[in-house]
Amino acid sequence: MDKLGAIIAQLTSLTLSLIVLGVAVGVVFNDAPFVGDVLDNALGLVTTLGDAGLVGLLVAGYLMASMD
Repeated sequence: MDKLGAIIAQLTSLTLSLIVLGVAVGVVFNDAPFVGDVLDNALGLVTTLGDAGLVGLLVAGYLMASMD
């Protein structure tokens, strides 16, 4: 069971790293074909969850804190 937890933690970390890389590439190169619309999708998620209100701010803060 510990092995499964470690595998899930590593996959989660890898996924988060790929999302951060996609956002960074989207910001730097604006329209990279291999990245897609990661930045637009992330911003859309935050906007949808909180309509740019308190919940959106909390989600944005959580995402920023989990990037470590």
